[in-house]
Amino acid sequence: MIDDYTDGNALAGPFMDIFAVDLSMAQGTCAHCGTHGMVAQMRVYDHAPGLVVRCPICEEVTMRLVRTPDRAWLDMRGVVALEIPMAARTDHA
Repeated sequence: MIDDYTDGNALAGPFMDIFAVDLSMAQGTCAHCGTHGMVAQMRVYDHAPGLVVRCPICEEVTMRLVRTPDRAWLDMRGVVALEIPMAARTDHA
């Protein structure tokens, strides 16, 4: 086996770029029914210790978000993919 990889620290920069944007405009695909739509169109229930997000069509759970003062847990097993619009980079050297 070829050890041609880096560890998970290589994701720090790309993840900061992605998660520092407004995800309400992201497009998600429901893992249960295949509905594709904006996160802003999903149904969010906040009557629990965290937030439960459901598909507006089949009502299956797509995401769960729980926060404490010093950490957050994000479960996205109900989303096949999340397409996140990114602003064009304007790197100035």
